Amino acid sequence: MAPQTFKGTHDAATVAAAIARGIRRVWSDAKCRELPLADGGEGTVRALVAATGGQYAVARVHDPLGRPIDATWGRLGDGTTAVIEMAAASGLSLLQQGERDPLQTSSRGTGELILAAAASGAHRIIVGLGDSATNDGGAGMARAFGYLLRDRRGRDIAEGGAALGELHHLEGQTDPRLVRSRLEAACDVWNPLLGSNGATATFATQKGAGPADLVILERALTRYAEVLEAFVGRPLRDVPGAGAAGGLGVGLLAFLDAQLRSGAELVLDALHFTEALRACDLVVTGEGRVDGQTVQGKVVGVVAAAARAAGVPVAAVAGSAGAGHEALGLAVLEIAASRPGATARLSDIEDAASRLAERLQSEVASVGPVRRPLWS
Repeated sequence: MAPQTFKGTHDAATVAAAIARGIRRVWSDAKCRELPLADGGEGTVRALVAATGGQYAVARVHDPLGRPIDATWGRLGDGTTAVIEMAAASGLSLLQQGERDPLQTSSRGTGELILAAAASGAHRIIVGLGDSATNDGGAGMARAFGYLLRDRRGRDIAEGGAALGELHHLEGQTDPRLVRSRLEAACDVWNPLLGSNGATATFATQKGAGPADLVILERALTRYAEVLEAFVGRPLRDVPGAGAAGGLGVGLLAFLDAQLRSGAELVLDALHFTEALRACDLVVTGEGRVDGQTVQGKVVGVVAAAARAAGVPVAAVAGSAGAGHEALGLAVLEIAASRPGATARLSDIEDAASRLAERLQSEVASVGPVRRPLWS
C-alpha cells in the first residue's frame, strides 16, 4: 500500500490500511504490505520513521506567532539521519483561522527544530517543506541560527514577512552545530521566490493574506532577496524551489547550502521503493485528489513512474479526479464519483479499493495467482 495522506480527512497509514482491507475482499489470500508515503508535508516524519524502524523525539520550539510548543521530529533507523517537518513548528494547522497572517508569522520554530536535530548528532537532516503558515523567506529560521537582521539604523527588524521590507543588512555566521550536518529539503513545489509564480502570488492568500497584503509581502521578499544575494554572493531568487514553503527554500539555500529535492522522490529513495518493487505484482497508490498537477512531482505521479519503470502494474484510489489526471496513464478509482461533494469515509476507500481489484482481477489472473506482496 503506497498512498499519501488524504488531506483534511485521513493520514496515509490509515488510508493504506483501508485500501488493504478493500483489496482482500476480492483477493483474500493476497499478501499486502502497507507503505504510507509523503511528499515533504505533514506525514513525512511518520512515514520515514515507521518504514525505517526509527524513533520519535520532541523539541520545545516557537509556533508561527512565537508561542512555545512541543514539536515532534524523527531519527531514522540508520541512526545518522534526522527528519523534521516545517509543518510541526511553523505550519498552518497550528493556527486558528483568525490567526493566519503571513505579515506577522515566522519560521523561527523550524530553525529551532533543525538545531535540535543537529544537536542530536545527525549527519544528515531532511527538512520537509509544506503546509507552512509563513511568507518570511526563512528569515525566522535564520534568527534561530543566530543571524541578525538589521534595518538601516542597525536595529533588529520585527518577525514576519512584512518587516523584511525594512531589511538593510544581515550579520552573523552559521551555528557551529550545523556545519557537520548535510541538509536536504523535501519540496513538493518548484516555484521561484518572486513573481507571478512566486511564494507570495501563489501561496500567501491561503495563509491569510488579502490583496493589499500581497503587495506588501512581494515588495518585502524582493528586498530580502537583494540583501540575501549580496550576503551569500550568488543569485538565489530564481532557483526552482526557492519559493517553497513561503520562501523557506531560499533560506535553506542561503544559510545551510541545502540541496532541494523532490519530496516524493526523496521519501521513496529513503524507503528503497525501487528495490521493493521487484517483489510486487501490483502497486496501488492514492491521494485525496488526482489531477494534472499530480504528474509534476506529486506522490502518485512519482509512484506511478517508478512502478512503470519496474514493469509493475499500477493503479490509484483517489478522493476525486480532476482535469489532466489521464496523463498519469493509470486506472484511477474516484471515491467522490459515488458521493459527490462528500468527505471520503474509510468505508468509501475500502469500497473503492475493492472495485479497483475487481476491475483488475482478470489482468492479474493472466499472470497467475497473486503470491507476492501487493502494494495498495
